[in-house]
Amino acid sequence: MIICIGTKNPAKAGAVKEGFSSMPDVEFLELDVSSGVSAQPFSDEETITGAINRAKNALAAGKGDIGIGLEGGVKQTEHGLLICNWGALVLRCGRTYIGGGASIPLPADVADALLTGEELGPVMDRYANKKNVRHNEGAIGVFTNGKITRQKMFAHVMESLVGQYEYELKTSQ
Repeated sequence: MIICIGTKNPAKAGAVKEGFSSMPDVEFLELDVSSGVSAQPFSDEETITGAINRAKNALAAGKGDIGIGLEGGVKQTEHGLLICNWGALVLRCGRTYIGGGASIPLPADVADALLTGEELGPVMDRYANKKNVRHNEGAIGVFTNGKITRQKMFAHVMESLVGQYEYELKTSQ
């Protein structure tokens, strides 16, 4: 089985590989594909759309069996600006599964930077005084003191996607 991953981001690709670790004979293709949404998605809907687009675009580019798209975004709530994370698993037949991940509020200074048009990745590099936070612990890792890293958070999303896929396989027999 060929799994086409719609990113080369190590945290996301690692989560995908972890999600399919129990399946035999799996090959992974990491592909840079477009999400078709803004660089900083600003709602659950936009983030879900980005994940679905990445999964479909990866599947088309890699000509595999399954396409996976993982997308991080933010959403405005009465409790402030929250991190949101979504994933999509798309089969060649077009069947699409979606699943979401952890959400926590962002500190006001980080939220303010995003609301003025900045993207979370560079803001987090500045905030944490590190490089490539998005490829490592992510904002979720910084703000949970490393309890939940970006890869762990997306691994949870992958569990929900692979679990839905496996359940449907099992019940359709």
